[in-house]
Amino acid sequence: MKKIIAALLLCCFALTSLTGCGNEAEAVQEILWTNDAYDSAETYDVIVVGTEPEGVAAAVSAARNGMKTLLLGEDEALGGLMTIGELNFIDMCESRDGTLLTRGFFSEFYNAVDGSAFDITEARNFFLETAVAEPLLTLRTCNDFTVPIMDGNTIAGVTMTENGVAQDYYGSRIIDATVDADVAAAAGVPYTYAGEDIGEKDRQMGVTLVFELSGVNWTKVSMHLNWKRFKAEFLKQGHADMGATRKTAWGYTEEGYAYEPQDDGMRLRGFNIARQNNGNVLINALIIFGVDPLSDESKAAGIARGQAEMEYLIPYIRENFTGFEKAELVSTAEQLYVRESRHTIGEYQLTIDDVLENRDQWDKIAIGAYPVDVQPTATQTYGTVIGSPDRYAVPFRSLVPLNVDNLLVVGRSASYTSLAAGSARVIPLGMAEGEAAGVAAAYSINNQMDFRTMTQNKEAIASVQNTLKAQGAYLDDFAVRDEIMNHWAYPGVKVLRSLGILDGGYDNDYKLDEPVSRWRYQNMVNNVLKKAGIEQAYIEVNDNPPNRQIIGTTARAIAAAEGMKYENDYHVYLQALEERGILTENLKPYFADGEAQPEVAEVVQLMANMYMYLQQ
Repeated sequence: MKKIIAALLLCCFALTSLTGCGNEAEAVQEILWTNDAYDSAETYDVIVVGTEPEGVAAAVSAARNGMKTLLLGEDEALGGLMTIGELNFIDMCESRDGTLLTRGFFSEFYNAVDGSAFDITEARNFFLETAVAEPLLTLRTCNDFTVPIMDGNTIAGVTMTENGVAQDYYGSRIIDATVDADVAAAAGVPYTYAGEDIGEKDRQMGVTLVFELSGVNWTKVSMHLNWKRFKAEFLKQGHADMGATRKTAWGYTEEGYAYEPQDDGMRLRGFNIARQNNGNVLINALIIFGVDPLSDESKAAGIARGQAEMEYLIPYIRENFTGFEKAELVSTAEQLYVRESRHTIGEYQLTIDDVLENRDQWDKIAIGAYPVDVQPTATQTYGTVIGSPDRYAVPFRSLVPLNVDNLLVVGRSASYTSLAAGSARVIPLGMAEGEAAGVAAAYSINNQMDFRTMTQNKEAIASVQNTLKAQGAYLDDFAVRDEIMNHWAYPGVKVLRSLGILDGGYDNDYKLDEPVSRWRYQNMVNNVLKKAGIEQAYIEVNDNPPNRQIIGTTARAIAAAEGMKYENDYHVYLQALEERGILTENLKPYFADGEAQPEVAEVVQLMANMYMYLQQ
């Protein structure tokens, strides 16, 4: 019977473009609600809210572990960002030696769609077939989360709006797989927004509207990008961040940034290109600013703005992008690719140091590895890569939010700091977390142990880990220490990096042993003062600064913060900073000669010490 239902559902989705929750979705719901393979009762063991890939992974995992499971989502199809947002160029979690770290359910998906770039229809079919194939899993689409049903601090269910009617569902355990942690936030889980935790609440990374093109000459694209990469790698001409495979291509960075959009709140960057089975390509490149990810109206306006820009963008692409001379716009995605909104606070918050120091965790339930990629804001031309880990563990504690019991949060809004989320937000890691949440929910119910107690119970965690491994998850212990951690100035690197001031790129190279430039010092000192809450005029540097300028600027900033004024004397400045523990014994030799030009390392450590002092 399940196979028959799956076939009927696939037909429903195949006969339409799925532009909304219309007749095809009603047909899906009618089948699900009336077929005797599904229990129409309102009480379940596990309720998963959100039909993103992370939610599908969680629901399937719970059902496979014997739980009567309900999967709820507002979209008409499963797969969320991957299918409705058409983000089909996967940000993989692979270690430096190429080890795939997110296995289990993600591997099922990866193998079914044949690799890291997939056909949208194949992905929709996989998620739907997999969900309806589980006898214990009930699916409800086209419904909106309204409010959580609370019993004190315990979440007991959710109220959804279906066809304009409120419907209550009760569950022993709830998994929030919504992209913005809507259930958790409404239930009272604490969270920060965007870069609020590092003093940048107004920071809003640009969102992306994926668009589809026909008429692209893939052979020409591949030859162009691979030839440029060959010249960069072997002939040392230009940079090598480009290339093409059978299904993917990346590059055209110069061409992208050279585009001048009609909408000032947009920017084109280099292309990430994924080929569809019909020969069309999906492009991830158009960045849109000024979109509130928590507002449906703002997101809809963002899509409309992106669609309007296509009138000017497509001709530019035809003229400037090799292989795109005959490209035609087919469509734009129905949803935006939003990278960041809420960051919930759980029993443990994954930090940037956890990520970039390649830390293992005793209660790991997933292992990530994606670079810490922070996209630009409206005031920036380029994004940045803060660093690139070999691998790091996500602890079960990061799925267990504070204040609310019987709830897990998976995906990009789980318990990570905003900088750590630059890596941990990627879908494969979220799918691994979803699978782990399903296993943990089953253990919690079967053993009558709540999630918070499980975070302190090694036997419970070991059981969850063993089940995940039996399902194919990769959870091997590891110990990786990068060379940068042995540098004498690394303590300062950690301080500034945790504030979002210092980045090491894909190679984790902070260029500590190079002379500090005027621009780098100016950026560091002004950002440190800003992060420390010091209100003063912007400090401008006219030339590569010698020690006397750096020491003088630092001392005057401290004096302004303390309502004092120092005599304009280098030795007075040195003494003042030494008395406050800013100019430490290990730093004094580097700044003894006021006319010498310092390297980045000593300036980083001095700025870190200044920040720590101002925070006391």
